[in-house]
Parts: sequence; C-alpha cells; structure tokens
Amino acid sequence: MQTKDLQEVAIKALDDLQAIDMTVIDVRPLTTITDLMIICTGRSTRHIKSIADNLVAQAKKHHIKDVHIEGDESSEWVLVDLGDIVVHIMLATTRSFYNLEALWEPLGELQIVEAR
Repeated sequence: MQTKDLQEVAIKALDDLQAIDMTVIDVRPLTTITDLMIICTGRSTRHIKSIADNLVAQAKKHHIKDVHIEGDESSEWVLVDLGDIVVHIMLATTRSFYNLEALWEPLGELQIVEAR
C-alpha cells in the first residue's frame, strides 16, 4: 500500500473515534525510520486505547501487515507502528510535555537552511 493510501486509512480511523488535534509530519528528509508521523490527542486513557484499537483494526481490515502497538491500556501515550507511518496517540498533558512537533521542527528548518 502506498504511503498516501496508508495515510488516508490512518486519518479516517483516527477521525472515526474523534481523535483531537491531528498533526501529520513528513519525516522522509530527516530519517529512514518511517515516512510520516501522525500525532493526535485523546481525552482519556480509555479514549486513547479505543483510538489505537480502531486504528489497528482498520489497518488489518486493509491488509496492512506488521502492525505493532506500544503502550498499555492505562497508558498516557500509545504508539501504533504501521511501517511507513508511526502514529502517536497521547493525553493532552503528555503531548504538551514531550512536544514531539517541536522536536522535529528544528531539524526541518536545518534541512531547509542546508539546502540553500
């Protein structure tokens, strides 16, 4: 499955369970670990678990292989690895504390400066 198609499946699955404040970061120029990162917020640990479970179920429904999940039922942060896309589902306080968007932003700015 192409990254764009995988992204559509992931975003729809997150939307279905009303994930909050989705951000998609293209990390291809910065790392070979994955192509995209999607970061979103859940209202509670139960909501986070439900979002992650729905994402995994939709991925399997679309025959996406090698889906991995990290984080347990009471976790404030669950990571779903879809291969070309890594999805981070967090509580608002956890997302604010770790601020993944800011961690990747300086690297992106550095890439733009180096390209010039």
